[in-house]
Amino acid sequence: MLLPLLAAYFGSSAMMRVCDPMLPALASNFNVTTGQAAFTVSCYAIAYGLMQLVFGPLGDRWGKRRVIGFAALACVAGNVAALLAMSLEMLVTARVLAGAAAAGIIPLVLAWIGDTVPYKERQAVLARFLSASIMGMIAGQWVSGLLTDLFGWRTVFAALALLFCGAGTVISLNAEVRGESPPAPSGRGHLRQIGHVLGRPWARVILIAVAFEGAFAFSVMAFLPAFLVTEFGLGISWAAAVVALYGVGGMVYSFAAKPLLARLGEAGQALAGGGLLGLSWALLVLVPLWQTAMPACMLAGIGYYMLHNTLTTHATQMAPAVRGTAVGLYASAMFTGISAGVAITALGVDRIGYRPLFLVCSVGLALLGAVFAFRLRRRAAISPMAAPAQRISNTS
Repeated sequence: MLLPLLAAYFGSSAMMRVCDPMLPALASNFNVTTGQAAFTVSCYAIAYGLMQLVFGPLGDRWGKRRVIGFAALACVAGNVAALLAMSLEMLVTARVLAGAAAAGIIPLVLAWIGDTVPYKERQAVLARFLSASIMGMIAGQWVSGLLTDLFGWRTVFAALALLFCGAGTVISLNAEVRGESPPAPSGRGHLRQIGHVLGRPWARVILIAVAFEGAFAFSVMAFLPAFLVTEFGLGISWAAAVVALYGVGGMVYSFAAKPLLARLGEAGQALAGGGLLGLSWALLVLVPLWQTAMPACMLAGIGYYMLHNTLTTHATQMAPAVRGTAVGLYASAMFTGISAGVAITALGVDRIGYRPLFLVCSVGLALLGAVFAFRLRRRAAISPMAAPAQRISNTS
């Protein structure tokens, strides 16, 4: 059963990033600016983030795998609509539908693993899904750019529709999933479950932190391919390949996660991750060579997963009794941050250019890592029993 879940997880990660490298092609095709084309990114993120508030409680109530299968099949409709879009407005609407559907995949897969996989086996299982997520991001950047260059941007959405159709059908028709009894109701309504999570002070810290992380990190990622195309004249597929090194950096982290965590601890990992992200994006501003983007993207990938992994580990333990709702809120906060950050950056790109905005994101990520590391150390000092949340996983 893990294979179709991995496929859906991979597809959801890829779908987040497929529009980044095609922004110049979309701008040309629909005769709009790059900032206007970026609504395909920001509106997707808004829909994804808001629907977490729905899918998290639905997973807790009706069974997480059952809801994941439904969500994967709904992604087919969103991608078919994108494939057939005849205007930017139609494409943005299709991306909203796809984002709303995809909201029911990644967070519920993580919550299902937390519910069902014993601790001794959990790290190995989560490592597979982390790899699927990173490979999905790489595919979303590089394969999307390659297909756009060779066959046009519509082929990207056709490929995604086929992937989700296969994964969603296998999950939904699986006998074990169909025969699974819905878990007993928690006794709380949806709003009370959300309130239960938000009532925890540490949960609020995690949610605010991941919202800022999403805003700063993904604002650069969304516009980096267009930056490389417009500033240095790279082709779309080459720009996408450079940005895909971000995912390679993530893979490097996935192999080094255990020794890094043992050496640095959670606070040290968050501080170093924010610092690496800040340094990486500052390089893009300070060194006016396209080749700089290659080491910058790889270092940024390592830094992002160092910081994000620490946040995610704590998110899976924010409220174990309603874990689907808690992880859904976490993803909602992240994508609310992404949508706000990309929307603001889109307005700024058309007015002041890329570099000043990249510099703001660089400083913001370095400060975020430092502040969150400080909060982690203070929390550990006040309540030592709360500190070792990393026992649950160092690969989530």
